[in-house]
Amino acid sequence: MDIFFFYILILIVVLLIMAGIVWLGYWIPKRRGNKKLGKVIAGILATGFVLLILAYIFDDYLFFKSDARKNLAEMDIELVDGFKILSNEDGGLMDYYHTFSLEISGKDKERLIDQIKSSTDYTDSIQEYRYLPSEAENRYEGDTLKVNYQTEREYRKEIFYPNGQGYTPTYKIVSISKSKNELKFEHILD
Repeated sequence: MDIFFFYILILIVVLLIMAGIVWLGYWIPKRRGNKKLGKVIAGILATGFVLLILAYIFDDYLFFKSDARKNLAEMDIELVDGFKILSNEDGGLMDYYHTFSLEISGKDKERLIDQIKSSTDYTDSIQEYRYLPSEAENRYEGDTLKVNYQTEREYRKEIFYPNGQGYTPTYKIVSISKSKNELKFEHILD
């Protein structure tokens, strides 16, 4: 419960700072004899802050197919046929994550499964889930780790790469369901 109050306190402080900036945007020009300019500046600042807040709140709804294609292209995955976005989530303060699920065509599913199976680092036997960051010798410096394998329920393509000392490493996972025409993408900064 303490963390909840901490986040509420941070929100209140941020809102007070925003309100103070808007008020100063009005008050300073008004004190100099230009009340209309103060109203214009305060209106622009208030509109900007409201748009920032709305963009943060509706971030999951502002995710488009082009964004999904861009994220998948970073994993060398291309969807040829059309697809539907089933879900999209992101969040986290200390550990950031972004995950989305797509309904893909059967043709794309088979092509992607063949792509995973034909990769040089594919493991043919059915495995439990792996956690690549634990396999890295050094989480912050070193080589990129890639693995392709299958579990009982899905085919997986994973990549882990460090971003340098002092920066959070990147871990990306693409899962293709064996039973459904569904692709799931996960991007984790841990």
